[in-house]
Amino acid sequence: MSRVGKEPVAIPSGVEVSLDGTVIVAKKGNLEKRLETHGRVVVDIAEKEVKLSRVDDTKQSSAFWGTYRSLLNNILIGLDKGFSKSLEINGVGYRAQVNGKTLELQLGFSHPVNYEIPEGLEVKVEKNIITISGTDKQQVGQAAAVIRSFRPPEPYKGKGVKYTDEVIIRKAGKAAGK
Repeated sequence: MSRVGKEPVAIPSGVEVSLDGTVIVAKKGNLEKRLETHGRVVVDIAEKEVKLSRVDDTKQSSAFWGTYRSLLNNILIGLDKGFSKSLEINGVGYRAQVNGKTLELQLGFSHPVNYEIPEGLEVKVEKNIITISGTDKQQVGQAAAVIRSFRPPEPYKGKGVKYTDEVIIRKAGKAAGK
């Protein structure tokens, strides 16, 4: 039995949830998110919450039950509050700036690294902190991971791009000779 799936999903105020065949549609203003369930779960929409239940008692059905509940919960939280990730740039001469729909990064290479900001995401740069925000949790996390992958933090001086809550365990450098 899925511990995640049996919890009802609360519908935030201002968000409308409806069922269109096997597609769950969530709307807030002019934003609309859709979740295709492919008939793998039964959806029951009440006034202030959505309950999902299994189609049958198979192990696969139980797995889909918890997965779709989490996906729906993330959609509703994204429409209500949104998601954000923060990255920190460390290193002499390392900097970032936003030019239109492009994030331009100077990361110690002979050339700047340009990252096209995906549709639906907002990127802000303040000093050495890059903040990525949007309504889609997967898209925000993926964009943060791609930006971090341009220059991951190294363990000796800590230079590179890291998440603000990430802890880099430092290594000792070479010991001096006798």
